[in-house]
Amino acid sequence: SEEGFFDDRHKTDLPILPKKISVVTSPTGAAIRDFINVAQRRFPNLPIEVVPVTVQGVRSPGEIIHAINLLNEIGTTDIIVLARGGGSIEDLWAFNDEKLARTIFDSRIPVVSAVGHETDFTIADFVADLRAPTPSAAAEISVPLKNEFQDQVSFLKQKLYETINSRLISLKNNVESYSSR
Repeated sequence: SEEGFFDDRHKTDLPILPKKISVVTSPTGAAIRDFINVAQRRFPNLPIEVVPVTVQGVRSPGEIIHAINLLNEIGTTDIIVLARGGGSIEDLWAFNDEKLARTIFDSRIPVVSAVGHETDFTIADFVADLRAPTPSAAAEISVPLKNEFQDQVSFLKQKLYETINSRLISLKNNVESYSSR
């Protein structure tokens, strides 16, 4: 806390329309299935990359740190989601690691923590740019609704058409007026 790891002024906003989301999690757990199901329902063709790590045990913090650093090095993802289903405090302990907290804090790519269930809190939750109460909620937070974008584009397209058409009619009337003079 004294180093400012939990301060809102250090938090980065998530992009409105991410090009790719990377989920750092166990590839076999329910967390990734839940995330993908919700994400695909919201935006069917949004690329989601699964970065496999162990999410509990002694090796877990090191693997997660390596994954976050690798994603920052490669730089092709817009959001990193740390996802893990619920469990006991011992099961979630890897997400209380100080080195992991520093890695999350130093990430140039926004990090969403989706560890455990709604009542579970870890240090990763407080350091991350955004905390989601569950992996499913992380998908809802980080993946926009495609049909809302499509509706907005259709609306803007119609407004643009109307504006251009109105301007052309006005110019045509001006030309006709000058021509008659």
